[in-house]
Amino acid sequence: MVHRLIAVALLIGVVISCTCENDSKTVDPISTTYEPKFREDGQLWFLDESGKDTNLRIAVEVAMTDEEIQYGMMYRKSMDELKGMLFLMKNERPQSFWMKNTYIPLDIIYINSQFRIVSIQKNAEPLSETSLPSFEPALYVLEVNGGFCDRHNVKVGDKVYFEHRRQ
Repeated sequence: MVHRLIAVALLIGVVISCTCENDSKTVDPISTTYEPKFREDGQLWFLDESGKDTNLRIAVEVAMTDEEIQYGMMYRKSMDELKGMLFLMKNERPQSFWMKNTYIPLDIIYINSQFRIVSIQKNAEPLSETSLPSFEPALYVLEVNGGFCDRHNVKVGDKVYFEHRRQ
């Protein structure tokens, strides 16, 4: 009984604290209380232009449903250097992403159906609603930490290979 009273008192304190904050500022309750955890669904290898030599391997979380693709990296406050989110798009076409509700800068890598990197949007600005287009048709999109491509010499024309466990 005492534990329940303490829990209720703490909850009331949190509610009062939240309602007393600056009313002119909108607070997103999801972003302040929940940060999605990385789910390792597979691996992705960066290859040289020939596709024969592996330059780097990272773990990937795969987004394949409409909801996962729309949600993407939103509300995440960090990501390990050798991790990324791989989006499996439904159609190969020019793609475009934005950074709404995304708190960390990202490099957005657009990849075509031949697994060749066709374009890279580097250091995308957090929380921006500016469209970040692929400029060329892409079937896959990979998001990694901002500056990743420069740090690991990933460039347009390089190839990737990936395996994932999700169906």
